[in-house]
Amino acid sequence: MRYGIALSILFVAAALESGGDALVRAGLHSSTVTARAMFLVAGAAVLFVYGYVVNTPPWDFGRLLGVYVALFFVVAQLISWIAFGQRPTPAILVGGGFILIGGYIVSRG
Repeated sequence: MRYGIALSILFVAAALESGGDALVRAGLHSSTVTARAMFLVAGAAVLFVYGYVVNTPPWDFGRLLGVYVALFFVVAQLISWIAFGQRPTPAILVGGGFILIGGYIVSRG
């Protein structure tokens, strides 16, 4: 599998996992039973699609895992900021820098 295609699939997977987690979080904190149920069902569906997307391709996931973790970090921070108004702290940014460096090293190994 070409690196660009694998990177695209991993980005979609990171968006699905982060988005599904955000939906579950929104459901857990919803004020009405209906909203809670809708968010939780939607989160479960999105997380199922994530599992399918990330496990279907025939790739060496161990090698691409570092790239995936780096993508997941970036997407999760964006969703946290946009959906929940939680800006990353300096400690999160420094730790995230290490995650990105680690993802780069693992992808080259």
